[in-house]
Amino acid sequence: MGTIAVERPASKVTTQARRRRVVGLAALVLILVAAGAVSLAVGARALSPGEVWHGLFAAPESDQRLTEIRLIVETVRVPRTVLAIVAGVALGVGGALIQGYTRNPIADTGLLGVNSGASFAVVTVIAVFGLSDPFQYLWFAFLGAAVAGVVVFGLASIGRGAGNPLTLALAGQGVTVFLAAMTTAIALSDQKSLNALRFWNAGSVAGVGFGVIWPVTGFIAAGLVLALITLPALNLLNLGDDVARGLGVNIALSRTIGITAITLLAGAATAACGPIAFLGLMVAHVARYLTGPDYRWLVPYAGLLGAIVLLVCDIVGRLVVRPSELDAGVVVALLGAPFFAALVWRGKFKNA
Repeated sequence: MGTIAVERPASKVTTQARRRRVVGLAALVLILVAAGAVSLAVGARALSPGEVWHGLFAAPESDQRLTEIRLIVETVRVPRTVLAIVAGVALGVGGALIQGYTRNPIADTGLLGVNSGASFAVVTVIAVFGLSDPFQYLWFAFLGAAVAGVVVFGLASIGRGAGNPLTLALAGQGVTVFLAAMTTAIALSDQKSLNALRFWNAGSVAGVGFGVIWPVTGFIAAGLVLALITLPALNLLNLGDDVARGLGVNIALSRTIGITAITLLAGAATAACGPIAFLGLMVAHVARYLTGPDYRWLVPYAGLLGAIVLLVCDIVGRLVVRPSELDAGVVVALLGAPFFAALVWRGKFKNA
């Protein structure tokens, strides 16, 4: 009888918590749809809901004004909105995963050298081959991000403390600093590379067509599948390596899958948009506040929050300095820097 009296309230609490999380996910999806609709309507030329609908679904016609609206919606607003959603999901999920695998609450995707690897590759191919089309150096940016991630993971896997989250963070910082120095050296010696780096480094979802978005989405989809596969093991890894090993987790294999997923997600998003700092850091903390530490819920929340935040920041960037625009990466950084400072202050305050 005593056992039943304990289990019934626990089961009720679990059911209520699961229901709240499902409702929360549905609410985030609705917010994302609403933000997407606003993104299609807002810009240098504001469009009414009827004009957006016409641009999306109406057949071509001879009216010059309606033809222009179709052109704006189809070739500018839709690709921009889709890329913001896809990249936001990737950076949000990547941020949650990297904080889980490094057990570091202030970790970001840049910690694994992904951003610096992509920047180094972009500057190098522009300086060496003279490439100028984003579609051309997209592949090199992704390759640079992937190689940097593999090098960091390889360095963290050798010697004393192999596989330790602290070793992974230190290896990431070492590679990041080295690649940043090399990138600066190349950019300062080649004006064309410096100009391209200045534009790409701001982080933007504008001006990228579906020729870039589709390949990026493929890599991100593969990263999401790997992320979902490794979530149960990630929950156990956060209990400590010894406990996880005792519960049957293959730690090396789980970390390899996790780092591969992070590299695919962050590398593809960075290659398409440029480095967007703080996004993964912010949404992972908000998701943890909403769901608790269970990564099976935390990661989907972080993905949706990442898409919403990046989309809203892109919309804000189009409005605050009209008729010009602020890049979404700049707006995210303006939001993320005080968030990061608050996290550090809160940690210091707690430790005092």
